[in-house]
Amino acid sequence: MVQMTMIEAIRSAMDVTMERDENVVVFGEDVGYFGGVFRCTAGLQKKYGTSRVFDAPINESGIVGAGIGMAVYGLRPCIEVQFADYIYPAYDQIVSEAARIRYRSAGDFTAPITIRSPVGGGIFGGQTHSQSPEALFTHVSGLKTIVPSTPYDAKGLLIASIEDDDPVVFFEPKRLYNGPFDGHHERPAQNWTTHPLGNVPEGHYTLPIGKAAIRREGSAATIVTYGTMCFVAEAAVQETGIDAEIIDLRTLLPLDIETITQSVMKTGRCMVLHEATLTSGFGAEIAAQVQENCFYSLEAPILRVTGWDTPYPHAQEWDYFPGPARVGRELKELTEAI
Repeated sequence: MVQMTMIEAIRSAMDVTMERDENVVVFGEDVGYFGGVFRCTAGLQKKYGTSRVFDAPINESGIVGAGIGMAVYGLRPCIEVQFADYIYPAYDQIVSEAARIRYRSAGDFTAPITIRSPVGGGIFGGQTHSQSPEALFTHVSGLKTIVPSTPYDAKGLLIASIEDDDPVVFFEPKRLYNGPFDGHHERPAQNWTTHPLGNVPEGHYTLPIGKAAIRREGSAATIVTYGTMCFVAEAAVQETGIDAEIIDLRTLLPLDIETITQSVMKTGRCMVLHEATLTSGFGAEIAAQVQENCFYSLEAPILRVTGWDTPYPHAQEWDYFPGPARVGRELKELTEAI
């Protein structure tokens, strides 16, 4: 085990899979010589050459479309969309082509493509570099959608994604690239090199796609969350002293509803927490499934704490970002509700 940032863990995952399988290729905007805007692919072109790690034009539809063609004909492309905000031009390719290939061909073809993209705010990226569009992909049959929250999870899940025979959308919370973030922006930044969840195996390992993790056990309420909000939830629990259980989904689709329902049946109360906007956010699907599965165990209405239904603001970023103070207030109301 070595200490890695999430950037290093993601790079290691690509390195490991490329070393094991010559069909794995990496491409996208600036991922080659430059090593990616966040340096997740730094050094890979030098190691594997320009035929396996290369730059693409600024055309997300073209990048994904080319990757789908490669995947159908036997390669395993791991492509990067530089920011999740730019994934929309490729949406038709992802939904109408990648997600449908296995079904349309009656299993004759698959599309083992992994689409990596940084997601979320907390870096003053404004409305065009801070979006969280994950809910749009969980609506699509044939896709898997993943959002890791730690370096260990990021590497294990990315290797599993690249080795999976179906398309995976792999969203990386950019605010967690270099260290955990609990929502206290006024405090010095933490680094993964001093955090226990920064311990990552150097070689090959995978984590199961579709399995949540219980980050903290508790009895007063269940907080269902993912990505950066896992650490915000931990901060809110510590600051309020409320004994809440925290579930890190890790994979949004397929959803580990069993782990969620077991927790809610134990605690009787459920908060769904995510950074994306409220209306039609993925929290709505979680709330619906909890309602269906846990109705007779619930002691209070399911509560959603999310970003607001506005574009992500630049100047008022911390009014939008669901921080520990807001999460803590809502958690108190949830646990006090009769």
